[in-house]
Amino acid sequence: MIADSFGRVHDYLRISLTDNCNFRCFYCMPEEDYDFTPASRLMKPAEVLALAELFVAQGVKKIRLTGGEPLVRKDAAEIIKGLGKLPVELVMTTNGTRLAEMLSVLIESGIKTINISLDTLQPEKFFMITRRDVFHQVRSNIELLLQHKIAVKINMVVMKGLNDGEINDFIKWTKHSPIQIRFIEFMPFSGNKWTSNKMFSLQEILHVVEEDFTVLPVKSAPHDTAKHFMIPGHEGSFAIISTMTAPFCSTCNRMRLTADGKLKNCLFSDGETDLLTPLRNKEDVLPLIFASIWSKKKELGGQLITHFENLDADAIKNRSMITIGG
Repeated sequence: MIADSFGRVHDYLRISLTDNCNFRCFYCMPEEDYDFTPASRLMKPAEVLALAELFVAQGVKKIRLTGGEPLVRKDAAEIIKGLGKLPVELVMTTNGTRLAEMLSVLIESGIKTINISLDTLQPEKFFMITRRDVFHQVRSNIELLLQHKIAVKINMVVMKGLNDGEINDFIKWTKHSPIQIRFIEFMPFSGNKWTSNKMFSLQEILHVVEEDFTVLPVKSAPHDTAKHFMIPGHEGSFAIISTMTAPFCSTCNRMRLTADGKLKNCLFSDGETDLLTPLRNKEDVLPLIFASIWSKKKELGGQLITHFENLDADAIKNRSMITIGG
């Protein structure tokens, strides 16, 4: 059992397979020219599996694969198949572009839920955000997952003046489709030009939805990051991840392993613990894991402790989102 000093048991591990991505979304990737981590510094498939097995032996029940875009990695199939043999719930977050070609691997590995990052339902705006003209490909792949009974959650980062006007368009999508829309408050990371006036809050999102729909709260599962809601008569549902205005730190059970083998005990932690180097040196990494999680701060890495409107994003010490893992 991996626990911190506040009694929170950590049984959910997020593993980034790469910081590479075939999109160029500004809120995730630094604006300046970005050098992806060379392959020699990334965890190899056997190293990913070795660390995953170690975490599972200490009680981890769920593993989420992230990136960058996890499916751009050439050996992604090998890693996914290996992790699929572990006694855990295996899930993934992806931009959805390569799902069709990887579908058989995902099914074989027992992945039953996939989160897809999609911030707009307008093809032109999609191109503006991602710098890639693949909107219809992503939409087609979402339908493909649903046809194969794989649950789909849509991650939509809401940004004021960019896509907040589409909130109810996403809600309408749930009328006849069994998807869950997850509206996410815009969060500050290194290089993503976060400002408080771009942030669209939990209450603002709910206000917009309630203008057109009857909204009923749904009880969240233990350790859930999202606040869940349903609309009578809709096949799907929606949720809001309110990290900035109503965080869920008191029940957090998450750990993050970056693609270069660093353990972050919080998305906003200002430090990290290198597991890959000692693993390659055949050293015992378990004490490092326990020490890292034990040192976890009570809330938001100890950094986002002021009201978001007073937050100085430039003062936050962290990686860019793409190097942490979405």
